[in-house]
Amino acid sequence: MAKNSRRHFLQTGLAVTASGLLLPSLATPTEASGELGAYGDFIAQQTPQPTPAELAAPRLRELAIPAAQAPVNFRLTETNILGPYHRQNAPYRAKITPPLEPGVVLVIKGRVWGQNTRRVLPGTVIDIWQANAQGRYDNDDPQRPPAANLFVNRARVVTDENGYYEYETVHPGPYQIGPRAWRPAHIHYWVRKAGYRDLVTQLYFRGDLHQREDQFIRQSLIIDLRQIRTPHGTYKAGVFDIVLAPRA
Repeated sequence: MAKNSRRHFLQTGLAVTASGLLLPSLATPTEASGELGAYGDFIAQQTPQPTPAELAAPRLRELAIPAAQAPVNFRLTETNILGPYHRQNAPYRAKITPPLEPGVVLVIKGRVWGQNTRRVLPGTVIDIWQANAQGRYDNDDPQRPPAANLFVNRARVVTDENGYYEYETVHPGPYQIGPRAWRPAHIHYWVRKAGYRDLVTQLYFRGDLHQREDQFIRQSLIIDLRQIRTPHGTYKAGVFDIVLAPRA
C-alpha cells in the first residue's frame, strides 16, 4: 500500500474519533429521549440507500457483520503460553496499534461461544497484545520501560450482543528468542467471561516459516488470511472464533 493511501485509509477513522472527543467540552449533552426528531429526518435525507449492485460489491460485503456460524464440533480453543510481555489495564478500543503504525493493516474478527450452551457469549472481555511489524513489544527493553499510561499495540475489546468482536491492527513480526530459535508472528489473547474459565492463548498465521522451529505453537490456533482491496489500498483479514469451557 502506498504511503499516502495508507495515511488516507487510517486518518479517515482517526478524524471521526477526534471529532467525537471534542464533544464533551463544546456541547451540552442531549437528553436520552430515544427520539431523533428533525435531526433524524435530516440524516435520513442526506444518507442515500445503497443500490442492490452496491450491496453486492465486495467492499460492502466485507464491512457487513457476518452471520453467526456455530463451530463444527464446539471443541475448546486450545490454551497457549502467556509470555513475558503482558500488561494489565490496557484501554478499551478497537484499534490495537497507534495511528499510522508501519506495517500491513490487519483486521481480525470472530465470535466467542460457550461449549456447554453452544450459544454466543455477549460481554466477553478479550485482552489483546502483540509485537509491532519489527517484532518488538512496547515493554521488551527493561532499560526503557513504557510510561504507565501508555499502551502500544495493546487493547481490550468486548463482544457485542451477538458474541462478536472485531479489531484493527498491523501484522505482527516474528522475533528471535535464541541463537537459532524464533517465535513466529502471533497475537496474544486473554479471554474472560463470568461463569467460564479464563483462556490464555495465541493466534498464528498460516504460511509463517518460523512455525517449523517453534515449540509452543498449536495447529488449531493457525488461521488463514485473505487480502481485501479497497479504493484506498489493501488490507488482510482473518477470522478467529473462540470456544470457552464453563467453570466446574
